[in-house]
Amino acid sequence: MLVEQIDIGNGSVLGLKFDMGHAPLLVIRARKGFVMCGYLDMDIANKLGDAAVRVTGVNSFEDVLNAKAVDVSEPAKLLGITVGMQAKEALMKMV
Repeated sequence: MLVEQIDIGNGSVLGLKFDMGHAPLLVIRARKGFVMCGYLDMDIANKLGDAAVRVTGVNSFEDVLNAKAVDVSEPAKLLGITVGMQAKEALMKMV
Protein backbone atom coordinates (compact mmCIF):
# COMPACT_ATOMS: atom_id res chain seq x y z
CA MET A 1 0.00 0.00 0.00
CA LEU A 2 1.20 3.50 -0.84
CA VAL A 3 0.01 6.53 1.15
CA GLU A 4 0.96 9.97 -0.14
CA GLN A 5 0.17 13.58 0.86
CA ILE A 6 -0.75 15.49 -2.32
CA ASP A 7 -0.75 19.30 -2.61
CA ILE A 8 -3.61 20.51 -4.85
CA GLY A 9 -3.08 24.26 -4.54
CA ASN A 10 -5.73 25.29 -2.03
CA GLY A 11 -4.90 22.50 0.39
CA SER A 12 -3.63 18.97 0.61
CA VAL A 13 -5.32 15.60 0.23
CA LEU A 14 -4.35 12.03 1.05
CA GLY A 15 -3.72 9.53 -1.75
CA LEU A 16 -4.13 5.80 -1.13
CA LYS A 17 -2.98 3.19 -3.64
CA PHE A 18 -3.36 -0.57 -3.36
CA ASP A 19 -1.84 -2.86 -6.00
CA MET A 20 -4.59 -5.36 -6.79
CA GLY A 21 -3.15 -7.49 -9.59
CA HIS A 22 -4.42 -6.21 -12.92
CA ALA A 23 -4.94 -2.57 -11.92
CA PRO A 24 -4.43 -0.48 -8.77
CA LEU A 25 -7.22 0.58 -6.44
CA LEU A 26 -6.86 4.34 -6.03
CA VAL A 27 -8.57 6.78 -3.66
CA ILE A 28 -7.73 10.41 -3.01
CA ARG A 29 -9.34 11.63 0.21
CA ALA A 30 -10.15 15.24 1.07
CA ARG A 31 -11.84 16.62 4.20
CA LYS A 32 -15.37 16.63 2.71
CA GLY A 33 -15.17 13.64 0.38
CA PHE A 34 -13.07 11.58 -2.00
CA VAL A 35 -12.28 10.63 -5.58
CA MET A 36 -12.24 6.90 -6.27
CA CYS A 37 -11.30 4.66 -9.16
CA GLY A 38 -13.67 2.32 -10.94
CA TYR A 39 -13.07 -0.48 -8.42
CA LEU A 40 -15.40 1.23 -5.94
CA ASP A 41 -19.19 1.49 -6.02
CA MET A 42 -21.04 4.81 -6.32
CA ASP A 43 -24.33 3.25 -5.13
CA ILE A 44 -22.72 2.51 -1.76
CA ALA A 45 -21.24 6.02 -1.53
CA ASN A 46 -24.73 7.45 -2.12
CA LYS A 47 -26.31 5.05 0.38
CA LEU A 48 -23.79 6.13 3.03
CA GLY A 49 -24.18 9.84 2.19
CA ASP A 50 -20.54 10.35 1.12
CA ALA A 51 -19.42 13.05 -1.28
CA ALA A 52 -17.70 10.90 -3.89
CA VAL A 53 -16.45 11.19 -7.46
CA ARG A 54 -15.62 8.16 -9.62
CA VAL A 55 -12.99 8.21 -12.37
CA THR A 56 -11.90 5.35 -14.62
CA GLY A 57 -8.82 4.34 -16.61
CA VAL A 58 -6.36 5.53 -13.95
CA ASN A 59 -3.12 3.95 -12.74
CA SER A 60 -1.51 6.70 -10.64
CA PHE A 61 -2.41 9.66 -8.44
CA GLU A 62 -1.51 11.99 -11.32
CA ASP A 63 -3.91 10.07 -13.58
CA VAL A 64 -6.67 10.47 -10.98
CA LEU A 65 -6.09 14.22 -10.60
CA ASN A 66 -6.26 14.72 -14.37
CA ALA A 67 -9.21 12.40 -15.01
CA LYS A 68 -12.75 13.64 -15.54
CA ALA A 69 -15.57 12.53 -13.27
CA VAL A 70 -17.71 9.79 -14.84
CA ASP A 71 -20.05 9.57 -11.83
CA VAL A 72 -20.79 11.90 -8.91
CA SER A 73 -22.69 11.15 -5.71
CA GLU A 74 -25.66 13.25 -4.64
CA PRO A 75 -23.73 14.80 -1.69
CA ALA A 76 -20.91 15.73 -4.11
CA LYS A 77 -23.43 17.45 -6.38
CA LEU A 78 -24.42 19.63 -3.41
CA LEU A 79 -20.79 20.82 -3.28
CA GLY A 80 -21.04 21.95 -6.93
CA ILE A 81 -19.27 18.93 -8.43
CA THR A 82 -20.53 17.67 -11.78
CA VAL A 83 -19.95 14.78 -14.18
CA GLY A 84 -17.16 15.79 -16.57
CA MET A 85 -15.37 17.96 -14.01
CA GLN A 86 -11.64 17.31 -13.61
CA ALA A 87 -11.00 15.34 -10.40
CA LYS A 88 -8.47 17.89 -9.12
CA GLU A 89 -11.11 20.62 -9.41
CA ALA A 90 -13.62 18.39 -7.57
CA LEU A 91 -11.08 17.76 -4.79
CA MET A 92 -10.51 21.51 -4.46
CA LYS A 93 -14.21 21.81 -3.62
CA MET A 94 -13.84 19.05 -1.00
CA VAL A 95 -10.87 20.41 1.03
